[in-house]
Amino acid sequence: MVMKILEEIKGILPADAKISHIVFEGANVVLYTKNKEFFLNGFNVIKEIVSKVKKRIELRPDPTLCIGLEKAEKEIKKIIPKEAGKIELNFDTSRSVVTIEAEKPGLAIGKAGELLKEIRKRTFLIPIVKRIPAIKSKITSNIRRVLYESSAERKKFLNEIGEKIYGVEKKQRKEKWARLTFLGGARQVGRSSILLQTDTSNVLFDCGINVASTGDEAYPFLHAPEFNIANLDAVVISHSHLDHVGLIPLLFKYGYKGPVYCTAPTRDVSALLLLDLLTVGQKDSKDALFTSTHIKEMVKHTITLDYGEVTDITPDVRLTLYNAGHVLGSSMCHLHIGEGLYNLLYTGDLNYELTNLLPAASTKFPRLEAVIIESTYGGRDDVKASRKECEDYLIGVINNTIKKGGKVLLPVLGSGRAQEIMVMLERAVREGRVKNVPFFVQGMVWDVTAIHTAYPDFFNNQIKQAVFHKGENPFLSNIFKQVGSRKEMMQVLEETGPCIIVATSGMMTGGSSVEYFKELSGDPKNSLVLTCYQGPGSLGRKLQDGEKEILFQEGSKQIPLKVAMDIHSIHGFTGHSDRRQLINFISRLKPKPKKVIIVHGEQSKTLDLASSIHKMFRIETNAPKNLESIRLK
Repeated sequence: MVMKILEEIKGILPADAKISHIVFEGANVVLYTKNKEFFLNGFNVIKEIVSKVKKRIELRPDPTLCIGLEKAEKEIKKIIPKEAGKIELNFDTSRSVVTIEAEKPGLAIGKAGELLKEIRKRTFLIPIVKRIPAIKSKITSNIRRVLYESSAERKKFLNEIGEKIYGVEKKQRKEKWARLTFLGGARQVGRSSILLQTDTSNVLFDCGINVASTGDEAYPFLHAPEFNIANLDAVVISHSHLDHVGLIPLLFKYGYKGPVYCTAPTRDVSALLLLDLLTVGQKDSKDALFTSTHIKEMVKHTITLDYGEVTDITPDVRLTLYNAGHVLGSSMCHLHIGEGLYNLLYTGDLNYELTNLLPAASTKFPRLEAVIIESTYGGRDDVKASRKECEDYLIGVINNTIKKGGKVLLPVLGSGRAQEIMVMLERAVREGRVKNVPFFVQGMVWDVTAIHTAYPDFFNNQIKQAVFHKGENPFLSNIFKQVGSRKEMMQVLEETGPCIIVATSGMMTGGSSVEYFKELSGDPKNSLVLTCYQGPGSLGRKLQDGEKEILFQEGSKQIPLKVAMDIHSIHGFTGHSDRRQLINFISRLKPKPKKVIIVHGEQSKTLDLASSIHKMFRIETNAPKNLESIRLK
């Protein structure tokens, strides 16, 4: 099958193309040519071949055509204007690629890509432009370095993936089929993991942990008979939160060597949150399930996709990611199964609402038979206030707390709520609605914010306009102050007056938010504001439910802590859709699905939403339990 595709391409190529070799890079086919003229002007020929073979094809110069690296660096720096700011060059000679990291990528690309064309013409290299984060991101730099250093290894890996995708002879079976098995996240929030099986493929969607649980209940059912890691073809990550990615490195520990598909921001933030999970686990003296080496393997095996980019991931499954509106880079995963046999949408966590930072989730798809949708706030009473009402409420709490001389603690998920609240409060300070008091951003939240500055293309149009056309990046405001060490944390607590503190974790299951809480909880001048979902059993849920005495384990003793600070809970900042938005999302889907499967919600919410959708739209619905399987076709 592989040879058949490659031979078909060779048969269409002009005789003077001088193709030195053809390789796969994932689902893409890459042609290397020794003909300078064909490299520079062969676009129309390649376009014609793509239309015939229905495969993504890239034309690159054979490495022997490329000029020397020292000379290439000088030429590139001559071409790119100084207005593009600082630039960094990384050469991948085996692939004839140069990655140009620039402070202002648009100026490095030039109008209609004219500067990239000039670089190709002068250097015979393929230029790829990326953004240097406005806030230095150690994790993004390390990921890019790992990918550069493992270039040869990744090239071999990507070629093997392509051969696996196209190397299976498509047999005419009597019966083709597809089914889903729910390994976690069914009738619960946490440990999301769904296995898609067809007569040819095994694809895993997410593999998370339940951060509010302990023991076996924290992990997906990877010992289920349907799941065999040796047969796993691909992993798809919807977004970076730990209840969706927390066990991905464990797959590599157990021998998985295949691809992981997600957006670039999801890859970067996932790596950061997983490393932080290891650090927190070590502090709590927990045995680590995996190591940083396994996280590195995950990064090396990740294939990043843009929204709307269509790619084959197995011989009979084609994947397209769409914006989910939940957090930076979050995706809804559309699967085209078996050459039109079935079309499935897995929403992951979605927000069908324009927020301060992100656009609303997409609703238009090429084909759609079934939808797997979340239901975190899908219960009959889950109707949240508008974002404007939530902003006004939060600003009121902050102003009242500052007036009393207290501190405001905002426990947040590292990715998502923190950055939206930062954008909102930066605007409120600028407009004079909030007094300009110190705004402290604790370690990991700052690191995730730095990653946001590397990917402004994922922001909503208003923020993109401010960043790209006005040079106004809200995350660069001088109101934000980084807190990195324990010493700095104590300075905030002991030496600073009224202030705002943003810290993880959002459910207060660990991390700096708990440390701040212990110090601030006894003073009625202080306020705690919960802005994200609080899982059953978490400290955040206990406080949300009104508990005024909390027991903390210190060694062999349980120490009681009386809560005197004000406790506030705001649901409107969540990255999840409420009940009305979920139903509105289903009603706006084009085309209309025939089946809706409800997951990622407490049991009562999933059952209630399933019943309501069935009654309203006359659509088949299902709210499966963990370990249940549903046949799609």
